[in-house]
Amino acid sequence: MGQNGLNALLSLAGLEQYIDDPPPNTLDRQFDFAHMAALNQALEDMYGGRGGRGIALRIGRACFSRGLRDFGAFGGVSDPAFQALSMDDRTLTGLKALAAIFNNFSDQHTEVEDDDNKFQVIVDDSPMAWGRQSDKPVCHALGGIMQECLRWVSNGYEFYLQEVSCHAVSRDECIFTINKKPIGRRQ
Repeated sequence: MGQNGLNALLSLAGLEQYIDDPPPNTLDRQFDFAHMAALNQALEDMYGGRGGRGIALRIGRACFSRGLRDFGAFGGVSDPAFQALSMDDRTLTGLKALAAIFNNFSDQHTEVEDDDNKFQVIVDDSPMAWGRQSDKPVCHALGGIMQECLRWVSNGYEFYLQEVSCHAVSRDECIFTINKKPIGRRQ
């Protein structure tokens, strides 16, 4: 996207104030969910639905790999005791750690449920869907964060993840389903 693309995206989202003065890189809750939703919408407006989705997924993966994986909750991933856990236990633990980070450091409330053949991640107050109306789910960056989290805790395996309910599609919550069986391993 580059600096010019970022500046155009910020302008399209109505967030020109961040072009020369980005928000602080702190854990303070100073970046409004409405701004996240505006950026998400601007990605779709700028690159189309499919292009915006692809970029948002990449942004989510980068958010996890460049920051979230260093949170204390993920510090023990390389520990032999963690590696000895079953794949289901590692992925469930990783998703619960991610939910704890969201719950403790943002206004997004996240729960993880363990069903027989899938996990469900339930998100109230998704920053991607905040105040938006759409005919399809829009929380692609959150999906990217979850995909990268699962890849990290599973030593490179990819999982099928789908947002099956979204607040932007007039639902009460954003719900992601994740098959427990991995679809492959990224080298």
